[in-house]
Amino acid sequence: MTRPAPAHRIALLAFPGIRAFDVSVITEVWGADRTDRGVPAFELRRVAVGPEPVPMRGGLALAPDRTLAWLPRAELILVPGLDDHVTPAPEPLLAALRRAHARGTTIAALCGGAFTLAQAGLLDDRRALTHWALADELRARYPRVRVEPNALFVEDGNLWTSAGTAAGIDLCLHLVRAMHGAEVAATVARSMVTAPFRTGTQAQFIEHPTRHTDRDADTLAEVRAYALAHLDEPLTVSALAARVGMSPRSFARHFTAATGTTPLRWLVDHRMAKAQKLLERTDLPMPEIARRSGFGSEITMRQHFASRLSTSPRAYRNSFAEQPPSGQGRQCKSMPNRDAALPEENCSRSVSEEKCPRNERISSLVGRWNG
Repeated sequence: MTRPAPAHRIALLAFPGIRAFDVSVITEVWGADRTDRGVPAFELRRVAVGPEPVPMRGGLALAPDRTLAWLPRAELILVPGLDDHVTPAPEPLLAALRRAHARGTTIAALCGGAFTLAQAGLLDDRRALTHWALADELRARYPRVRVEPNALFVEDGNLWTSAGTAAGIDLCLHLVRAMHGAEVAATVARSMVTAPFRTGTQAQFIEHPTRHTDRDADTLAEVRAYALAHLDEPLTVSALAARVGMSPRSFARHFTAATGTTPLRWLVDHRMAKAQKLLERTDLPMPEIARRSGFGSEITMRQHFASRLSTSPRAYRNSFAEQPPSGQGRQCKSMPNRDAALPEENCSRSVSEEKCPRNERISSLVGRWNG
């Protein structure tokens, strides 16, 4: 009988002032047993300085089940956001974060949790982000942090930070997807009744006046539905704009206002998602997958995989094809999309599968998580 794979060890850092919402997100993603649906086993521990209950807003309290002495065993450390983002974390916890980062452990902070990483000095001279309403204060308090303005989440040196509230869900699901494939992340997302990934940036949520009407939104929803049903066709912005009687420039402006991303970026995001699903679920040849997902040629698809996921379609299939026994999940050899929702990179150059770029820090992370 095959022995089940060991559970991946995840640490939720608990200290006074953490947000109950973020704690719930982390617990829902990594604390539920979904091994009967092909999701790998996770060992989620609530780690605090001491054993005392950690108070949260609304009369809630979180009971730790491990102290900081357990933290060196964690393969992933998650820092919730804060009700008051300037709440100081206990110095022993900050010191433990610095030691964990020095060991190479991946650390992910949700929303205002970026302030905690900044307190520990981990974000100096690194890219990071937080809720759009807190970005200016993060810059002012920690001028060495390179604050990204619009992304939903971003990674720099195995330190992940996310935008506000719901973007924490995006980051958590992305980390699952990066380690175990799009299908596992989709299974977790379905159980949470949420989208497995969102396109766009947090710019779409910043308070600024918009002039598009409900009729515009309905029209754009229809054209997006049409595009999703015809991803395998050579769609262009001009052709989509013509379907709704707009000029390409006006269409692009309204589309970006409604979705937070450009029509081209939106199309590539969904074509990537379709290609990933076909690579995971089928044994179709690469040219056919490229055709069905709308990339047209295997070369173009390979360029986008290299740009977005730092891997090749063939390597992605080898990592995530549906073949492990139920409950063991799938494990990858490279982590995709380190800068989700940032502006699309120029990927016009041809990249051979043998020389497809890798990120050494991420490869070492995956080696530890798979080991």
